[in-house]
Amino acid sequence: MNISVMGTGYVGLVTGTCLAEAGNNVRCIDLDPKKVEMINSGKSPIYEPGLEEMLKKNLGSRIKATLDADSAIMDSEITFICVGTPSSEDGSTDLKYIKSAAEKIGEVLAQKEGKHVVVVKSTVPPGTSEKIAEILRAKGAKDFGVAMNPEFLREGKAVNDFMKPDRVVLGAKESWVHEKLKELYSFTDASKLETTLRTAEMIKYASNSLLATKISFANEIGNVCKELGIDVYDVMKGVGMDARISPQFLNSGIGFGGSCFPKDVNSLIHTAKENNADPKLLEAVMAVNESQPLKLVELAKKKLGVFSGKKVAVLGLAFKPDTDDMREAPSLKIVPALVKEGALVKAYDPEAMENAKALLGDGFAYASSAKEAVEDAEIVFILTEWKEFSDESLYSERQVFDGRKLLRKKSGKNYEGVCW
Repeated sequence: MNISVMGTGYVGLVTGTCLAEAGNNVRCIDLDPKKVEMINSGKSPIYEPGLEEMLKKNLGSRIKATLDADSAIMDSEITFICVGTPSSEDGSTDLKYIKSAAEKIGEVLAQKEGKHVVVVKSTVPPGTSEKIAEILRAKGAKDFGVAMNPEFLREGKAVNDFMKPDRVVLGAKESWVHEKLKELYSFTDASKLETTLRTAEMIKYASNSLLATKISFANEIGNVCKELGIDVYDVMKGVGMDARISPQFLNSGIGFGGSCFPKDVNSLIHTAKENNADPKLLEAVMAVNESQPLKLVELAKKKLGVFSGKKVAVLGLAFKPDTDDMREAPSLKIVPALVKEGALVKAYDPEAMENAKALLGDGFAYASSAKEAVEDAEIVFILTEWKEFSDESLYSERQVFDGRKLLRKKSGKNYEGVCW
């Protein structure tokens, strides 16, 4: 099929590249000439394992980036909307990029003959896809159908998640739209759930909110276990053996971050309140996550006293390993707190250094390797569980505060875990 993808961010580029790998002709649309040039040179603007290799493999033959939205949409039969949906200050979802994309698509479809499917891949509140249909009609689009096809991509594993999904959710009003999308996703044997637009939109929010709830639950239990001298990982191993629960997303630590969980839970909270519901559990999930990162700093202060003048290495800045994503990363709270306490911080992350510098500034030092970061350090904070940080030689006699249970067998007076 001929596919156009609006937006070359995390979801857009993964979607476009994977659909090209599946045999489709894809045009990725973006407004930024530098990103378009970068993609067309075979370089991914984001770090995601396997993505750049797949992009290079299909570049020129099945995929290319373009600034020309009109021709890309006109020459395609399906257009994916993969633009950003950032949070507003009140927790609601800012839909300005969605609206702008819909208006552009509507203008082009007003001049186009034949059926066209507009697929919303961006995460949006229930009812948004119906409003997109209204915008398309207002712009003169005629023979079209709108679908909601939420993404369930884990950063660091996104390529595999797209090509081998657990399930494919297809929300649409018209049966022909469902059939078109089932054909598009025929490359996977995953179960395909055909449902309504609003239901598909809510499935995405409900899925991420439940996973976030599991993490905050594990962290709250972990905080209790810490006071009782119990290793919460042993507890959650036993809990996760229950087939009704599963062990996934029960790892205690310094909380969740990234582009999805915080934004999506806050958006669902806002949606609930707008519709006269009282989301007590979701608010508690966010409250636990808000306070969890600084528990590691509080633990260190309780054990060491003052930080002033002490050399501290911070290993890991991205919110999770195998990504350069700094959005809502615990490091954004922990590093400034350490600097405020007077610590002489030297930080390192294998992939997120440039993104970290843009957000954290230069009020402390950055190292070029984990070894350099710990070289003169008295204290080490582990904030992201990159595999290379599991090297025991990095820590020798240094005091370690582990926020991710990376050093599974470590114990003793020189080691403290946030929840164990």
